[in-house]
Amino acid sequence: MTTLLPVARAADLDPGPPDRRWLIDELWADEAVGIVGGEPKCYKSFLALDMAVAVAGGVPCLRRFRTAQTGRVLLFAAEDALHVVRRRLAGLAGAAGLELADLDIHVITAPSVRLDVERDRDRLADTIATLRPKLLILDPFVRLHRIDENASGEVAPLLAYLRELQRRFHLAVLLVHHARKGGGKMRGGQALRGSSEFHAWGDSNLYLRRHGDQLTLTVEHRAAPSIAAVPLQLEIAGDAVALVVSGHGEPIAELAPVSPLTTEQKIEQHLSAAAAPLSIAELRKLCRTRNATLTTTLAALVAAGRIHRDAAGYAITR
Repeated sequence: MTTLLPVARAADLDPGPPDRRWLIDELWADEAVGIVGGEPKCYKSFLALDMAVAVAGGVPCLRRFRTAQTGRVLLFAAEDALHVVRRRLAGLAGAAGLELADLDIHVITAPSVRLDVERDRDRLADTIATLRPKLLILDPFVRLHRIDENASGEVAPLLAYLRELQRRFHLAVLLVHHARKGGGKMRGGQALRGSSEFHAWGDSNLYLRRHGDQLTLTVEHRAAPSIAAVPLQLEIAGDAVALVVSGHGEPIAELAPVSPLTTEQKIEQHLSAAAAPLSIAELRKLCRTRNATLTTTLAALVAAGRIHRDAAGYAITR
């Protein structure tokens, strides 16, 4: 048995097809691992699911960025109930002019997947070997382990396992991860919660941030130029709820001042993105508005049938 590692002359390495540089143009490189990061309530999960619909359906991501390659998507949403995942995917599919039933998106329905448990790692690898997805989405990292995210020695082996999956099965791996508190003024990768391993690991990293009412997307690539920050907004049309590029997608520094969202718009956006009904206290914190204004607006929206209220709180009317 040989003890040598396999090697090849650099000139003999496969250059790869020239048309396979991207999975999604300018957003995600071919077979890239990386992070979709941001603070809570910045629609990280919506962006990840939008990428799932784009890859499975061959439609532009965010109605703007061309999908260069299509294929099966495997998704594990650790924080959301399965009916919420289905509803969001159906809404995103509708926004793209597609039917969810026509999309090759597979959702892991196990109650938990632990990357720090060998049995779960083996089961995930076996599932990938069987389904052969083009894109694997794990959302969010904090629900996939019980390690110390600040300890490089504990984080690195889990990220190395995901890198191994990428190389072994030739797929892209998208990991949703939270930003640290107070990281709003830091560079996107530096604002990620926990070890610096997260930032270093990614081939393509996407960061969502709020500047007042304006949501922006910034992009980093290991081996390609990054595009200017892109302004986004949540667009609601019936059951179709999706992130879209706002305005004409100019770099954020060149945008005209954005008109503030009305209290009605804020309420509907937050309820559309929520996995469960929200209380008045939660809405007041999210909308950052006076209690009197909030209660009056809620009553008007309920009367108009646009939202409804039950014992658990307020929810969007579907």
